[in-house]
Amino acid sequence: MNPAYALQQLGQSIWLDNISRQILLDGTLQHYIDDSAITGLTSNPTIFEKGISSSSLYDQQIHQLGEVMKSAEQIFFELALDDLRQAANLFAPRHKATNGVDGWVSLEVSPLYANSAAQTIHQAKQLHISANKKNLFIKIPGTPQGLIAIKESIFSDISINVTLLFSREHYLAAADAYMSGLEARIAAGMEVNKVSSVASIFVSRWDVAADKSAPQEMHNQLGIAVAQQIYCAYRQMLISPRWRKLAEAGAQHQRLLWASTGTKDPAAPDTLYIQALAAPDTINTMPEKTLLAFSNHGFVNGSMPVDDGEANKIIAAFLKIGIDDQLLAIQLQKQGVSAFSQSWAELMTVIRQKSASYSATLAS
Repeated sequence: MNPAYALQQLGQSIWLDNISRQILLDGTLQHYIDDSAITGLTSNPTIFEKGISSSSLYDQQIHQLGEVMKSAEQIFFELALDDLRQAANLFAPRHKATNGVDGWVSLEVSPLYANSAAQTIHQAKQLHISANKKNLFIKIPGTPQGLIAIKESIFSDISINVTLLFSREHYLAAADAYMSGLEARIAAGMEVNKVSSVASIFVSRWDVAADKSAPQEMHNQLGIAVAQQIYCAYRQMLISPRWRKLAEAGAQHQRLLWASTGTKDPAAPDTLYIQALAAPDTINTMPEKTLLAFSNHGFVNGSMPVDDGEANKIIAAFLKIGIDDQLLAIQLQKQGVSAFSQSWAELMTVIRQKSASYSATLAS
């Protein structure tokens, strides 16, 4: 049996951390759904930049859209929505079978708006309306301004994937934004059973940052320890009086999603974060390379502990050598926004270049 199904039996959903027109057209995504237990997918500016820049499948549509649209951003969102609508259709049976718990795809707002709640709220509403898919999350980063936008978007009945979360404090702030949005809906006499959310925790970037100054014997430990700490907070949130009240009103809980789970250290097992983060009521969104590696030789050896004692010891050990997890979490979130903004700029450049190149070819 494919080890991916063992994760599914444990209660963890497996989503693909990728989208491209190629995997939609050649049947690869359908194959992953049928044979690798994939029940959703995520996207981000970096993924789309790679997909569009490396393929000619978008070129004609870019040219056609360029004749009626003024900005590269408008063209991009049309391209992305076309791909994600197709993917959403493939996952629609899963979404229906799980009453909206699973079977989601995600589209991110412009990372240039990470520090503007107003612009994020406006774009989230536009994308939600344009997508017109029940199983499409709008991704909003869990920055201070993003949290404001998340609460307002949930109130507006827009399901949200909260991205770029790194620490327990980040997670708790995202959970608070989600619950606050639900509570505002209840106070306004609105239903809460149709709106949903996931909280995306980035894991491997912790180790990329920490391992630069940590001794070899401490490599590849901090990310998993922080994740364990967050998982403990997640389980505690699910039994809190505040959440129970919302659940009684029909709300779906905000599932915890492990992101950035591809191993970056070539000396570490390529399934490191998949096996370490196995846990019920969670999602692991995997890059294709990691999915294939786990399907080939991965295994499930129990679930993450709900006690964060060992995680706290590991984090304390890193603090002793000068790696402050609180400060590093802030840095990692800022770096994440910066990295996605860079990918966004490159993506806009690719679209403009492809539009100009295609027009020149037709004119010659």
